[in-house]
Amino acid sequence: MTILGTLLKNKRAGEAKLAWHIPALAGPEVLGLHSSDFAPESLIPRVHAGKRAGGENRSPALAWSGTPDGTAQLLLVVQDIDSPTRTPFVHCVALLDPDLVTLPTGALNTGNSVKGVRVLRSGMGRGYLGPEPIKGHGMHRYVFQLFALPTAITSAQGNATLDTAKPAAVLATVSGPALARGRLDGLYAR
Repeated sequence: MTILGTLLKNKRAGEAKLAWHIPALAGPEVLGLHSSDFAPESLIPRVHAGKRAGGENRSPALAWSGTPDGTAQLLLVVQDIDSPTRTPFVHCVALLDPDLVTLPTGALNTGNSVKGVRVLRSGMGRGYLGPEPIKGHGMHRYVFQLFALPTAITSAQGNATLDTAKPAAVLATVSGPALARGRLDGLYAR
């Protein structure tokens, strides 16, 4: 896989295609999003990486502040903007009750039941997928994006239910703009 990573070294999805730049999710950046497991723009600990990258695939703890009045739902999207794909790879999509201000470690993993958290389909399967960049591809940036929505997401584009819809179909139904948003970037390479 190191050869493949080297061959694809300059192929990156890019910042411009993040959920952050979807017009319906535009809004003031007032949500203070952070993690007790890693600092902004620092390395994400291996325990949060995928199993093929030597990790345990446990979602990191997250906390935020600044959720505005009138928030009907919070939307969390985690994407790898350095994946060698057309669009950033989606590592997690979750809908959160607006009263929540923290998620403990592992709260976004499949099979964990945390009150007020509805984990949806990600790029491959359901729930949190930890960083697993291709060997030799270099450093990848994982962007945790939190949006305060004025209207709850109750359906997906097309005939899919929220539980079976691909992330793009869920994001396509957002009616905005977002009341607020916050972002936390982490790094990982192997």
